[in-house]
Amino acid sequence: MGTFERIEKSVENAVDNLFSRAFRSSLKPVELATGIKKAMDERATVMSSSRTIAPNIFQISLSVHDYEKINEWGEYELSTELAAIAKDHAQDQRYTFLGPISIEFLENETLPKGKITVKGTSRRGAVAPAVIAQASAQNPILDINGERYLLTGTITVIGRGSACDITLDDNGISRRHLELKITPNGVIATDLNTTNGTFVEGHRISAATLVDGNTITIGHTKIMFWSTPE
Repeated sequence: MGTFERIEKSVENAVDNLFSRAFRSSLKPVELATGIKKAMDERATVMSSSRTIAPNIFQISLSVHDYEKINEWGEYELSTELAAIAKDHAQDQRYTFLGPISIEFLENETLPKGKITVKGTSRRGAVAPAVIAQASAQNPILDINGERYLLTGTITVIGRGSACDITLDDNGISRRHLELKITPNGVIATDLNTTNGTFVEGHRISAATLVDGNTITIGHTKIMFWSTPE
């Protein structure tokens, strides 16, 4: 196993406790954000001069008392905000994610009030937030309504259904609408037998090999595709 493979394997595995401290005052959301950033910084792994991989899966353990505060603040809202903070931090530090960001809160009866631990894992998925314009033939970037996605898996499915890799709120899109497949000969866009169809540069397609700068239209949504750095 070469150096690159050993590094990537270590990044894919779960890491140990990354952040643990006792707070003098009541736990605040900003302390959770600090823990997320520290986890990313301590476990960021340099793969090349232009590619540093950071954890994208975070488990935050809290005391029983502090876990109740999470419910008061709103777990979904808080995890969404923390994911946005992780994305912004990755952009500032030029980190790359291997998959989507996930935040999970865990109740730990052994932790005292005011103490948290953050565990980070880098887990590969079909798509990840594209925090810098580092598109390549192996990892193209999509821009959908201002949100950028890095294709990190061989196959990415886009549609209205929650099981898709990228879910879009567009009533003109089928539950499973479009498949993007990365092959040695390019990225192939395939319409998944939809009613309203898939269009590349205005032409309806059943399947087509994309080129840099193509615009894909599904329903009322336009998707920009590129596979070289901006």
